[in-house]
Amino acid sequence: MIRKSLYSLAMVTAAAIFTTSASVAQVDIESVEPYKVGTFAVDYEQFVGLVMRDDSLIVDVAAANKALELEPQYTPVAIPDNMLGFIEQYEYGLKYRVYELVNWLVEDGQLSGSMPDYIHAVEDVDIRAPIQYPSKIMNAAVNFYTHACEGCNDDELARRTAERQQNRGVPYLFLKPTRGAVIGDGEDVIMPYGRDEIEYEVEMAIVFGRSGKYVSADRAYDHVFGYMVAMDISDRGGRPPGGYGVRSDWFVGKGHDTFAPHGPWIVPKEFYGDPMERLHQITVVDGVTVQEARAGDMIHNIPELIEYASSLITIYPGDVMQSGTSGGTGAGRVERATGSGFLIDGEMISATIEGIGTLTHRVVRETSVPDDLSGSQLTPTSEYRD
Repeated sequence: MIRKSLYSLAMVTAAAIFTTSASVAQVDIESVEPYKVGTFAVDYEQFVGLVMRDDSLIVDVAAANKALELEPQYTPVAIPDNMLGFIEQYEYGLKYRVYELVNWLVEDGQLSGSMPDYIHAVEDVDIRAPIQYPSKIMNAAVNFYTHACEGCNDDELARRTAERQQNRGVPYLFLKPTRGAVIGDGEDVIMPYGRDEIEYEVEMAIVFGRSGKYVSADRAYDHVFGYMVAMDISDRGGRPPGGYGVRSDWFVGKGHDTFAPHGPWIVPKEFYGDPMERLHQITVVDGVTVQEARAGDMIHNIPELIEYASSLITIYPGDVMQSGTSGGTGAGRVERATGSGFLIDGEMISATIEGIGTLTHRVVRETSVPDDLSGSQLTPTSEYRD
């Protein structure tokens, strides 16, 4: 009881300090310009940055804030040194300091002409995965009507969609690894040794900003921080025969290194709007559009996914939920110049969500494994599939 009381007192005191500082500084209620947030590096020094001016400029938040605090009217506010901390504090007062910072940069004319050293051209920074790393990535499987009917003609799709609309059931979710699987824009997607049935899946990623359990669909957006582009790279090769008899294996299918591209940055929800009205996602492989969908193709909408997920497990700031992919994979995949529906070595994948940005990755085949393996490793697909 004493420990709990001390903790509660500390939290109340901290809130009071931040509130007092904010009121003294007369914080701005709105930002005069929209921005996105991401994780970047310059000369191997990593920082949280604001993405501004049509994604052309990156502002080092902590460094810019130090300059801001030289002005006597601004009280000191600590800026977290990583994205998880930034997200955790954003809805508890930090966003008002960010609004102040943006308004100061704009009003002071710092975003054009000769810019200070805490503002960088986007081409001069290393764009990294925004969150390093989420505690969990929750993924909606088969959540678009076109993906649930890959390879169907128009009549079949209409019939199957009508049937599913009458009996949607509850969402199907699976977990994907984070560290190891998560990569940032421009990093290579590695096809594991001998695994040659690898596919792309573009998805909107919802980033949570507040913790919650049993979050209703009506309150779902209260727990959202923002949105980013994601890809659920998938290994369709399954398990080799023998032992456990089921060929399907979600760990094999979803869990390899580099199979969770995220980014290139996050759009805070106040600058994006309702994703169920705005979502437009596209995948292009070597210049060929292979997927394109809007939110109306979703079987379960984003608030429903949040309600379902939070009925199973508590969501925390920085957790990610991917809302599913559309048709264009599996039996519905578009044949490309390579003659293969699956990804091959050297291809370029671009995944775009309108209003957020584009992830671009080269596909690279892993050519060997250590020669001292015992045979307990995952085997090449060619050893058990034609």
